[in-house]
Order: sequence, then C-alpha cells, then structure tokens
Amino acid sequence: MDFINYLIDFIENILYSKGFYLFITSIAVLVFSTFLIINIVSYIAIRRFLFIRKFNQGLQLSVMNDAPGISIITGAYNESVTIIDNVHSLLSLNYHKFELIVVNDGSKDDTLEKMIAKFDLVESHYVFETIIPCEPIKKIYRSRDLAYKSLVVVDKINGGGKADAINAGLNIAKYDYFLNIDVDCILDFDALNLMMEVVLNEKKRCIGVGATLRMSNSSIVNRGTLEEIKAPKNILVRFQELEYIRSFILGKMAWSYMNALPNISGGLGLFDKEIVLNIGGYDKHSLGEDMDLIFRLVVHMQENKQEYCIRSIPQTLCWTEGPDTLKILIRQRVRWARGLFQILKKNRRVLFNPKYGKMGFIIYPYNLFFEFLSPFVEISGILIFFYFLFIYKTLLVGLLMTTFTIMTFYIALSFSSVFMDRKIFNYYKSGSTTLGISAMAFLEPFLYHPLIIYCGLRGYYDELIGKKKVWGEMTRKGFSKNN
Repeated sequence: MDFINYLIDFIENILYSKGFYLFITSIAVLVFSTFLIINIVSYIAIRRFLFIRKFNQGLQLSVMNDAPGISIITGAYNESVTIIDNVHSLLSLNYHKFELIVVNDGSKDDTLEKMIAKFDLVESHYVFETIIPCEPIKKIYRSRDLAYKSLVVVDKINGGGKADAINAGLNIAKYDYFLNIDVDCILDFDALNLMMEVVLNEKKRCIGVGATLRMSNSSIVNRGTLEEIKAPKNILVRFQELEYIRSFILGKMAWSYMNALPNISGGLGLFDKEIVLNIGGYDKHSLGEDMDLIFRLVVHMQENKQEYCIRSIPQTLCWTEGPDTLKILIRQRVRWARGLFQILKKNRRVLFNPKYGKMGFIIYPYNLFFEFLSPFVEISGILIFFYFLFIYKTLLVGLLMTTFTIMTFYIALSFSSVFMDRKIFNYYKSGSTTLGISAMAFLEPFLYHPLIIYCGLRGYYDELIGKKKVWGEMTRKGFSKNN
C-alpha cells in the first residue's frame, strides 16, 4: 500500500507541476504545426501535379506509345464472389502493353474453377526462373481466347499472406515495371497511363508510384467498370472513406513532394521490378509488407548511393472494398499495427543516421513519434482527461478548452481534405454527399478513433508476446450492379 500511495503522489506531483503543462503545450504546438505544414505542402503538391499534367498533355500520346510494359500482379485467396468482375476490370485498362498475372494462392473455394470456366483457361508450359523464393507453383494457365491473351493465372500452394503470392508473380513477370494491386480493387481506366507518366516525367529514377484509394462499397460496378460513384452507406466504411481522403490528399501528397513517402498502399502501387528483385522481393514474414518494401527500397538506394524518387498521385485511381464489420476492421488494423512495430524494430539502425538521409531524419522519426507512439499518447490523454474530470476539477475549464481546441483542429483537417478533394476532383457530384462525408469528422473522434487506438495497442501487445501471425480473410460481398 505504501508503494501504491507513493506512486499516486508521484503521478499527482507530475500532473500538477507547471513543467507538465509546458510539456503538454509544447507537444500540442508541435503536432499542430506539423500537420498545418503538411496541409499547406499537400495543397502545393496537388497544384503542381495538375499543372504538370496540363503542361504535358500534348506530349502524352507520343511518349506513352513508347512507354515500358507493365506486369499487373494480384493475389487471390477465396475471392470467388468478385474474381470475374475484378479480372474484367483489370483486363479493360487503357495501356498499350501489359500483362495481368492472377496468383490463386491456394484458395479453398471455387476461385480458380470460375476463372478456368469464364476465361477458357488451359494449362501452359510457361518457362520462368525462380529468382525470389516462394511456395511451390502447381500450374500456370493461359487462355485459348485471344481476347484474354494478356491473362496469366498462377495456381500455387498458399504462402500464408499476400507477399508470397506477389513474389510468385514477380518470378513470372516479363516487363520492367509491375503493378501490385489487391484483387478486389477497381481501377480508373487510365490508371496505368497516369502512373507511368509520373515515372517518365521524373529526372531521377522513379522506383515507386502510388495513388489515392477510395471505398467502392455502395458504388455501382458493371463487369469490372465503375459506373457510378456513391458514398458508402455503412457507417464503418464511411469513417474509412474520410480517413483515406485525409491520409492520401493531406498526408501522402506532402511526403511525395518532399520525396519522403513512407508507404505506398498495397491496394495500388507501381514499382521498378529490377530494384525490387535486387532486394529480394516482398518479406513474407512481415505483416506490413507494403511499408516494409518501401523502407527496404529506400535503404537499398541510400546504401548504394543511387538517386531515386517515390511519388504519389492525388487523383483517385483505385476503389477498394473496405471492411464493413467490426471483426474484419479490427483484424485488419491490428495487423497493420503489428506490421508497423515490426518495421520500426527491424530498421532501428536508420533512426537519425545521416547515411540514410530523409529516411533517417524524416520518414522513420515521423512514423515513430506520430504513428507508432500515437496510441500511447492518446490513451494517456484520455486517462488524464477523466482524472481531472472526476477527481481534480479545479483545472476542468482549462482542460475542456484544450480538448475543444484539439478536436476543432482535428475536425478542420478532415474538412479541409474533403473540400480540397471536392474542389479539385469532384468525385461526389452532390454537395449533400460531400457534406455527409464531412459530417463524419464530428463523430470520428468519439466513435471511430478510439477503436483505432485500441487496435494499435492490441497490435503492439500481440507482437510483444509473439502471438502467431495470421493474415486473416477479408470476406467479400461483391459490388452493386445496375439491373
């Protein structure tokens, strides 16, 4: 009891000290300033991107006709519900030279059988070299129908996650660039042209390009083509829609502008195949294989003193089916948190190391202090809030004002990202729809964000105790279709 009383007194002395409030104020100012700068830089980056696009439009056709080929690689595990629409969508993309490699990663349903029947697939004696280790490939299929001549279907033993499936596809890919995409995604018709255009416009070697992702839930899709964009009806998916807009429009565009992009989403990413092969492909043991790849690519380029750039496109080029149940969302976010923990632990030598340039002084510190530590800081803030609310009420007014300021700033960031997206790209034609998405910003701090904090803490705990790594299955419900 003496120890507990001593601990309580010690904590109270800290909470009531002037130094504590100075510390909290300093953190708040640092966070506000950081996100304000990111907001401004993102706007500059988007305007710059649009200017370059407009300036290069006259040159685009002749340049793109000579652009390198692209191997689209996607893994499929128990995707029977949407696989045909997904393949149709990817095969219909506007690009002069590409192949589509669908890796059936040991599906237990009839994913493979559906593809064989629909696309008239037969076994092919495909010659390839296994450069990156992966689980054994059983068969490779090609279509007898010339309409599907660019389709390659790989049937392999399950590798326990997406990384092994993509590595298998990399061994087979014949082009110099590859597109890593989740099989449930619907791409913009010109996605490949827009992403490759970024590569060709860069003076430095562009080793990766990402783009903005949005939720496809509730949108109208016909034969893999997005016919009508609609706001998600499910409240969980609406929160994710707001989160994605804020992350891609405000966050990734700023990092892209500074050539310090920490991650390219696994939903859609174009990469230089040679460099990815040089680092051994994706790490099948990582639960955050997409971010892990970017860290390893940057470290490789820095260690070999090669100039490079990694970019992001503000336009929405990819629509993905977001988790619409708590169970699936929690599983996804816990896995992401574990992946971040693994990456930071594996690359800790990078932190503040001049050898790694922006990776050591921008990318790693930001992910450590603003992403990894965020759940701890936020849960501490919540506990302190309730402590003063119920036990020490003298400072309640000041505490409420501070909380109100933080919430207002957070909501303002969300509003600015949604309305920036509306003004520049206007995906939602109805103003009421835009307001509906924006309104989620008022509920997010109270309903959605605490869930994300929980997932982060649980993910860290699972990683610390060495819980078995499980990828988990995303249950697809398919797309809405016009009758």
